[in-house]
Amino acid sequence: MQKAVELHKNGMTLRGMLHKPDGISRKVPMALIFHGFTGNKMEPHFIFVKLSRKLEQVGIASLRFDFLGSGESDGEFKDMTLSGELDDAEAILNYAKTLEFVDKDKIFVVGLSMGGAVASMLAGRHAQDVAALCLWAPAGNMGELIQAGINQMQAAGINASSMEHFDFGGNLVGKAFVEDVLSLDIYKIAAPYDKRVLILHGDKDATVPISASYRYLEVYGDRAKLHVIEEADHTFNKWEWEQEVIEKTVEFLKSHV
Repeated sequence: MQKAVELHKNGMTLRGMLHKPDGISRKVPMALIFHGFTGNKMEPHFIFVKLSRKLEQVGIASLRFDFLGSGESDGEFKDMTLSGELDDAEAILNYAKTLEFVDKDKIFVVGLSMGGAVASMLAGRHAQDVAALCLWAPAGNMGELIQAGINQMQAAGINASSMEHFDFGGNLVGKAFVEDVLSLDIYKIAAPYDKRVLILHGDKDATVPISASYRYLEVYGDRAKLHVIEEADHTFNKWEWEQEVIEKTVEFLKSHV
């Protein structure tokens, strides 16, 4: 079963999609799936839709929401911050815990890119509520990526500090986003998570280098495993890469059911 759902928060509406296995009377595990920067609840080549449907087939429910300012949810992208998305993620977690069919001891979190950074911070702050964590090309180095972009602008003679908004491929990114990201130590916030973690990353990722995932391994130690998708780019834009990511994710989450 797949249906549209809404979550109301601070007078605004997050819009998402709920997948629930059919014909199961017992409580079921739930996966929360978080999209990346400028992404949405489907993500490129509908990889999140495919993941949710595959999870549904093996008895795992899922929720895919657009963060505020992204996709079909309320708000403007220029007002989005990383801390704001973490707050959205906490609201989504709390919403999942209110669903009567959810096994609250088996709530999983999956995140792509900046959504992976959000997922890792959510797990770090709510370790007791997250039974397993799966990160796809997680941007734990988001602050460094943003700082590098600012340095490039300054080298080109652009005074970034005087700008209220930055044009990122047609999306306006607010100054508040930049200041917020630079103030956060994502890896430190993620570190308290004490359960199993699977990380999937392409070794040809030109957006978030695989070194960001190796740093997560340093944070999590032997609790985490990195699976490298050979030749893959940032969002696994090839059928075989996509299938490998979905297969490994489903296999990992099933092992916790």
